Amino acid sequence: MNILITGIGGFIGSHLAEFLAKKGYNIAGIDNLSRKQILGKKIINEYYNWNYLQSNFRNINLVKGDITNEEDLKKFYNENIDVILHTAAQVAVTASIEQSKLDFLINVAGTINVLELARKKDAAIIFLSTNKVYGENVNKIKIIEREKRYEIADEKYKYGIPENFPVDLTPHTPYGCSKLAADLYVQDYHYTYGLRTFSLRLSCVYGPRQFGVEDQGWVAWFIIATLTGQQINIYGNGKQVRDVLFIEDLCDLVEKIILSKNRHGVYNIGGGFKNSISLIELLDLLYLLTGKRSKINFFDWRKGDQYIYISDISNVKKDLNWEPKVDVKMGVEKVIEWVSANINLFCI
Repeated sequence: MNILITGIGGFIGSHLAEFLAKKGYNIAGIDNLSRKQILGKKIINEYYNWNYLQSNFRNINLVKGDITNEEDLKKFYNENIDVILHTAAQVAVTASIEQSKLDFLINVAGTINVLELARKKDAAIIFLSTNKVYGENVNKIKIIEREKRYEIADEKYKYGIPENFPVDLTPHTPYGCSKLAADLYVQDYHYTYGLRTFSLRLSCVYGPRQFGVEDQGWVAWFIIATLTGQQINIYGNGKQVRDVLFIEDLCDLVEKIILSKNRHGVYNIGGGFKNSISLIELLDLLYLLTGKRSKINFFDWRKGDQYIYISDISNVKKDLNWEPKVDVKMGVEKVIEWVSANINLFCI
């Protein structure tokens, strides 16, 4: 089977490429390697995952290109493509506020270009969406404030947010708007053109080879900062909760979708209720596992932040017989082990 991965040089894209290449799939990938420039952060080894794939896999064809440029995608018009994994995106809320037009260009116009390639090749497309499509509607749910976390008080959402949760009449931030628009286009290419499409509304995915920064990849960033003695800034009170998903579990799900006979799906994907954790609880876990604590500074809440978001993963479990296997402690230990073994990568 022939698979094209957009954003293959990123954390998720590179892991999907590695996972599927090891299974014998033929992989091609495109990336413009612009994360550092878009985020405006000091990201060392920004080409690490690209170089890692290039050095270790002969059945992965890497193409440097931009999904916003139709000419770059035309390079694949004569290639055999069965499935497109669309992971390329502008990924940070803060960057979307500062550069809303660029955010739109990448997340919406870029996605249209990828969908048109999928339509030309009659390829299935799996799109990595986000929990931010629900915007601040999530904050309308009744919650209880505990010592170290928020908890959902509404019994209807006890196990998390379902896929039919409202997405409109609420603030989103430009990032939430662009990802929601792309999510809807992916769905509509199934309804209008009959493409096989899937939107995966991801919560927080983490794992080795993730070069997290303050604005994106918070689990990895907390681990990196703790092990290198860097200051951690928390916006809000640190009791905000997310369900976190280890990268290997996401890779396993994507292959299940590829091999399934399902034609269409929209799923909330995360670690679920059992793998939910607050910022404060993660810092406590890191202290337990490493004996180290970073200096913490607290600031006001940022626009679009959700107090608590947990994915209800019951539909994907029912449709695809999938659920996470790696719990929070096990996953965090794996990232600690990788960062510790590669600590030189994080020395500025």
